[in-house]
Amino acid sequence: MAQNYVHTLFTDTARAMQEADGSRKSYARMEAGASGEPDQLTDREAEFIAARDSVYLASVTSEGWPYVQHRGGPAGFLKLLPGNRLAFADYRGNRQHVSTANLTTEPRVSLFLMDYPNRRRLKILGRARIVQADEDPALLASLMPDNYQATPERAYVIDVVGYDWNCPQHITPRFTEVEISQAIRPLTTEITQLRAEIERLRAQAKTLENGDRK
Repeated sequence: MAQNYVHTLFTDTARAMQEADGSRKSYARMEAGASGEPDQLTDREAEFIAARDSVYLASVTSEGWPYVQHRGGPAGFLKLLPGNRLAFADYRGNRQHVSTANLTTEPRVSLFLMDYPNRRRLKILGRARIVQADEDPALLASLMPDNYQATPERAYVIDVVGYDWNCPQHITPRFTEVEISQAIRPLTTEITQLRAEIERLRAQAKTLENGDRK
């Protein structure tokens, strides 16, 4: 675990509750190396992020209400940039602008990245900012997935503060249509071959039957 994630989230109240519950000693060891500097994403996190086709993004309204939004796209739409940053292109949607508005008053966000088939979960804390398309066209262009037919209006750029990998408990495996198709491909291939063999045997049997009648 990267120490700054828990160090950032553990308040004095949380630590007191941990002490009362008997878990504080182990969590204190997790915090021990925290310097307040951001947790640096490694190759492991980079590979995981590049494979994701969705993310849950939590922000806070100016009145303090938490808000969670799902963002998705082709695998790899969430990009890892130099400087321990993440970014993704934002497209025209329902024009409610809740997340975008939240970031104008409170930049702190939390991201959940889920790998349901393998029951893995990566949590990320960061500070986000909005970059409009006309402010940095090159950035927006670099965030566009290949051959993706959409026009980006802005980019979300997130400076990572900390991250943590969660245990797989209670994560129910779920699979996309593509993942299911890949998993059953050997079965569909075998079924196709068996059907062809059945048709061949039927044709052979019919030929023999017609021969016996002559």
